[in-house]
Parts: sequence; C-alpha cells; structure tokens
Amino acid sequence: MKYISDYNFAGKRALMRVDFNVPLQEDLSISDDTRLRAALPSIQKILSDGGSLVLMSHLGRPKGVQEARFSLSNVVGYLTDALGVDVKFVSDCVSEEAFAASSALSSGEVLLLENLRFHAAEKKGDKDFARALARHGDVYVNDAFGTAHRAHASTAVIAEFFEDKICGYVIKAELENARRILEIEEKQRPFVAIVGGAKVSDKMLVLERLIDKVDMILIGGGMAYTFIKAQGGDVGNSLVETDRLELAANLLKKAEDRGVRIYLPEDSTVAAAFKADAAHDNAPSHQIMESYMGLDIGEQARETFRKNIVNAKTVLWNGPMGVFEMAAFAKGTFAIAKAVVAATQKGAFSLIGGGDSAAAIAQMGFTNEVSYVSTGGGALLELIEGKTLPGIAALD
Repeated sequence: MKYISDYNFAGKRALMRVDFNVPLQEDLSISDDTRLRAALPSIQKILSDGGSLVLMSHLGRPKGVQEARFSLSNVVGYLTDALGVDVKFVSDCVSEEAFAASSALSSGEVLLLENLRFHAAEKKGDKDFARALARHGDVYVNDAFGTAHRAHASTAVIAEFFEDKICGYVIKAELENARRILEIEEKQRPFVAIVGGAKVSDKMLVLERLIDKVDMILIGGGMAYTFIKAQGGDVGNSLVETDRLELAANLLKKAEDRGVRIYLPEDSTVAAAFKADAAHDNAPSHQIMESYMGLDIGEQARETFRKNIVNAKTVLWNGPMGVFEMAAFAKGTFAIAKAVVAATQKGAFSLIGGGDSAAAIAQMGFTNEVSYVSTGGGALLELIEGKTLPGIAALD
C-alpha cells in the first residue's frame, strides 16, 4: 500500500475521497467539524507538495435526489477559511462543467465536487460512474475511513482506474490504532471493552470477536436488557430483541467458557415514557416495574463500570450507555467518558469507536483527552469483526 507521506504530488492533480458527512443544523451551519478537521492534514500535504486537488464526498442520505440540506456547498466556507485557499465548487460531480473545472486547476488550487450520492450510481458501485469520476485526477487518494466498509463507486471501484492509489493520513491512523487492539500484547492488559447502543443484533459479530480478545466486557444501552432478559430478569417495557435471547445467552456462555467477565448494569435509570421530561427513578435492572423502561445505566452500575475502566491498560468504547441525547438519561454515558479519560491519564490506550461515543466525548470536550477517536463507527466495527473493507482492499 502506498502512503500519502511517501508520495510527492508536485505537478499532480489528486482526486481525493474524503468523509465530509458532517451534521448540519437547521440553518445548514456545521454543528460538528470533526471529520472536516481530520481531512485537513492530507489536503495540506498535497497542496504543500505543489499539487492541485479535487475533493469528493457524500453528505447525508439524499437517495439520488438533490436537496439543499445535503449539498456540499454548505462546507465550502469552512474549507476556504481552514485552508486559506479559495475553494471552488461545482453543482454536480460528473457534469461537463465539473470536468472543465477540474481540468483547469493549477498547483495549489482546490475544487470540491457536489454530493456523490445525488447520483444513485454511487451507492450501487456503478463502474461507468466510477470511470467518469476518475477523469478528475491523475492520482487517487482515499482518506474516507467512515465509508471504507462500503463498496461504492468512489470508495472501491474507482481505484482500478488509477496506477497510483494512495492511503491518506486518516485511514493510515485508523488502521494503526485498530491494530493496537486487534494485535494486543500481554503488557497491554487488562483489556476492557465497553459496548452500548440499542440492539444486540448490531453488535453481535463484534461481541463474538471481542470475547476472544478482551479480559472484560461492560455492556450498557438498550442492548443490555436483551442479555438481562436472557438471564431470566424482569425488564418491564425496556427494549428487548426477543429473537436474540438465545444468541445473548450463548454469548454469555461463550464468555464464561473463555474466562471473560461480562458486566451487565446491576441497576438502571428507568422511566414510564421515552421522553426527555419523563419522571425517572433508579431500579435494579433485573426487577424493572412492568410499566417502566430502562433508559440509562444506574448509579451502582456507573460506579462498577468506572472502577473496571480506570484499572484497564487498554480500553475500547463503542456505543452509549443510555439515551444520552436526553439530559436525564445521559449520566451513564458521561460517567463512562470521564472514566475512559481517567484511564488514559494513567497510561491506558483508549480507542473511541466513532458514532455516539465520539459525539459524547466531543460534547464533554474530551476529544484530546483520549488516545484516539475513530472517524468511522461502522467501518471500525467491521474491521474488528475481521471483515475485509472494500475501500482499504482497493488501495492494495
């Protein structure tokens, strides 16, 4: 694999796949610039070498239809300010206007193409669409780890049209940090994985793989109640995947056989309604009242989880402990974030697995207080599961 640090872009027009899928507020301003900031070093390397640059990305899920709220024109101002370069923009990625604009680029100039997913051919991995996109560059760079698990036209198929296929700084860092937990050494133990989110089915393969690697798994979020129900607990109206009860029981048995301790929350913050202002209480997770649902890990669980996290030497965190978008049910997630920071300060390696975990860390201002925050939750999970990521394989 060729890496961006080893390549000279002087006189080259680079076509780079970036991940500018950033959240926008109602006024279309950027609410979280994490992914934009992550792409800047690769962009600046190309420009400092004397190359020109064409950027391509998706934003949101427009389903092949142009909508202003999904337009990448919303990030042009940010990029112009961040780079100190007047970033050009075209309103389609494969129009004659777009090809003329990319062909006219001079050294140090940047062009941003409109949202790739305004064309249904992008997600279909259409070869003709990939071939058309390839006209924009002499060399291809992929730095969009967040979409590396998708075999889309711009992330995988396009690479076959280039002799030089380059791995950007973001992807290189993601692979190096993932390797630290996938190839863990004895001196990096105990290894604690914190897994949350709504559904067991979303994390099934990850949990199976982690059981073979970690010393301990702390499970929170809605998925915890499927495990508790599988143990015979009463979970009231809590979220339960009834078709995954046997799977949950099997995962618990597999962990026991491997000597891996799984902690489920001994208590929960419960409410009678899924509302931000719902009256709430604390209850044992195995004895939740019939009309109540668990929406966060409880006080005892937060302390149990904290103690295990701060004594770890390696920490992987993916998924919130509760409905952290609602302040009343965010205490568990934020307690975990603080514990991960504390472990990191003691010398642990901490990897935050993107998505809601990354959002929680950012919300608390802890992004720079942990070892690494992944830019791609789904891609990282598939990497941990042992799957081949099409966007990475295409660079080899």
